Amino acid sequence: MSRLGGRVAIVTGAARGIGRATAERFAAEGAAVLLADVAAEEGAEAAAAIRAGGARAEFVATDVTREADVAGMIAAAVARFGKLDILVNNAGVGRFVPFERLEPAEWDRLLAVNLRAVYLGCRHALAALRRNGGGAIVNLASQSGLQGQAMNEAYCAAKAGVILLTRSLARELAPEGIRVNCLCPGGTDTAMLREFVATAPAPEAGPAALASRSPMGRLARPDEIAAAALFLVSDEASYVTGVALPVDGGASA
Repeated sequence: MSRLGGRVAIVTGAARGIGRATAERFAAEGAAVLLADVAAEEGAEAAAAIRAGGARAEFVATDVTREADVAGMIAAAVARFGKLDILVNNAGVGRFVPFERLEPAEWDRLLAVNLRAVYLGCRHALAALRRNGGGAIVNLASQSGLQGQAMNEAYCAAKAGVILLTRSLARELAPEGIRVNCLCPGGTDTAMLREFVATAPAPEAGPAALASRSPMGRLARPDEIAAAALFLVSDEASYVTGVALPVDGGASA
């Protein structure tokens, strides 16, 4: 029996990487999924691939830093699928930069995508979840929200903010049957990670070096993060809220 049969989910940043793997896994488990991303061509292709496999999926172009786009994304899910049960705030961006060269505009950009967008998603999803009698939100934080990282101050600050936003909101919404959790992935083999580490000024921050520093000796696969997201939104986690779950191969142990 499918674990998400009859449910409607939104996944942001769903054109590739963890977001796409999550959308695919949710669809395979019976959910109707709205994929949202700023990358319109890739996002539309991802949704089409899910539909080709026999599942329900649509795509809506969304810049998660724009409040009107986020509100429209929520409205699109309800219009196309009739309700909203699940929101996964996954969209993110990162860049290594020495702190003295971290300009205010770049700080603002990184906080907007990685933290403010999570606030916007949760805020605008709330009415739809309440109309549905409850639901589940999963926010993507990071191992970098649990541990400091040189030349990554804005990303670390944003992801730490996601964790405390998640925990605070979980306490507030628990009486309404809305569970709020977050995932803290370690290094995951995605295009975003490769783009991220390409900005590092030293090779010790490259993918191979990141993999070697994990106790498991490798990077995570996107589907491994998606499996953890599936657990958190499923009935198997019905008494789980306010959790910041590391999925990092033991790196933060």
